[in-house]
Amino acid sequence: MFARIMAVVIACIVLLTLSFGALSAVTVRNQQINARLEALTKEAREIAFLAANNQASSMALMFGYDDDIQKYIDWKSKNIWETYGAYILVVDRLGRVMDNLSLAMTEDPDFVSSLNGDELREALVRVLSGEEVSVRVLVNGSPTFTIGVPFVRNEKVLGAVLIRTKAQAVEGGISELLWPMLAMVILITLAAGVAVFFFIRSLMKPLQTLTGAARAISEGDFSVRVQNQGSMPETTDLCRAFNTMAERISQNEASRREFVANVSHELRSPITSISGFVQGMLDGTIPKEDHEQYLHVVENETRRLTRLISDLLALSRLEREDAALTMTDFDICELFRQAVIRRIADLEKKQIEIVCAFDLDPLSVHADRDRIEQVVVNLLDNAVKFTPEGGRITLTARRAGNLCTMEVRDNGIGISEEDRPRIFDRFFTVDRAHTSGKGTGLGLSICQRIMQMHGQSIRLLDTQEGAAFAFTLQAGEDIRKRRENSGGEMAHAGYSDAQGTAGSD
Repeated sequence: MFARIMAVVIACIVLLTLSFGALSAVTVRNQQINARLEALTKEAREIAFLAANNQASSMALMFGYDDDIQKYIDWKSKNIWETYGAYILVVDRLGRVMDNLSLAMTEDPDFVSSLNGDELREALVRVLSGEEVSVRVLVNGSPTFTIGVPFVRNEKVLGAVLIRTKAQAVEGGISELLWPMLAMVILITLAAGVAVFFFIRSLMKPLQTLTGAARAISEGDFSVRVQNQGSMPETTDLCRAFNTMAERISQNEASRREFVANVSHELRSPITSISGFVQGMLDGTIPKEDHEQYLHVVENETRRLTRLISDLLALSRLEREDAALTMTDFDICELFRQAVIRRIADLEKKQIEIVCAFDLDPLSVHADRDRIEQVVVNLLDNAVKFTPEGGRITLTARRAGNLCTMEVRDNGIGISEEDRPRIFDRFFTVDRAHTSGKGTGLGLSICQRIMQMHGQSIRLLDTQEGAAFAFTLQAGEDIRKRRENSGGEMAHAGYSDAQGTAGSD
């Protein structure tokens, strides 16, 4: 992967450098051409100045140019030829001509043969009209440049200076820039490649570390963690997120192992008891007169095993991704009463007092009635289990805005500080020594999962005595409508602030 990234980055660098180099070459070439054309134009203007401002008398204009000027123009023509290979023509309106034709004929006769074209005459006409020209034309299939400058005295055009040269003399020389540019491209590519190599390696190092850590986790080593090895904030965040994920996976794995161990223990205990007593009755170890007594024990262990399996199946169904809720509006106060009626025998046996403190009765909530019934039954069962004889259980339901809060409170043995953080853990039971065989330790886990599915919460309250659990639900639509119709005033009826003993009804 590292090699592929490097190859892609280097290719991009080379492409960008070549593009930049090509653009630079074109720019330099155009600047070079403009500079050479400007130099030729400057030479033509200098010759035109000399031709227009010579010190010869007016008679000299009639019979020829000044010898010194002639010599200087001859020297200038030779110099321009050596530099640009250019033909120079100086002509005035009297038809007198000075040029370097003899030199051009000696050096490049093929070029001289191209000087009779119509385009040269057209350029001369334009210059004699007072216009400076700079044109690139094809002459016999070869590109040429023609520079024309008029020479003027007293605002009168006296003649013209024409310079013609092959385009190669002006446009050539770009190959001189090719090798320096190519060397620059190579140096930039090498420097960028080295910089990118170390940069990508610094990025890839933490990724490689993360890859190794992920592989270790996939092989079952959940203790592995990674140290931040990069200087980029993104790398730091990635390492931190990976460590958080690894910690959660480790916790989930520990929970899974504890869950399996607890399930194995909880299943093994009743099965061992059932198997032992049945085997004892079959082989005669237990006398026949004691069979009825031990059959009751077997029956109790069977019921315990049935409750455990039922709770496991319920929790499994709740944790499925396709687990759905059937949302309806129902009276939570009536649901509390039905749960109390289901436990009426145990309540009468222990002479437990039930207090119903409902702010509104009926109080409608919007939830899955069957699921919420599981929550209420589990909370009430726990309250009955841990409340001593002659104790008290208080059921509360109140509404605040669109949220209803329900509480189940008892004055039993309570929950110790060290047990409170684990109260919703699977298979955790408070004071196991006193409750062995009385519960599976899954009830509160099931309650918590049901509330999570509703998008609500269940929590353990701080109390001076006993234990108290509270859970929230969304208020039902029917109550909201009735409040709007009645101006927010509703009668309190039935069990508001009422107290009574379960067995007295």
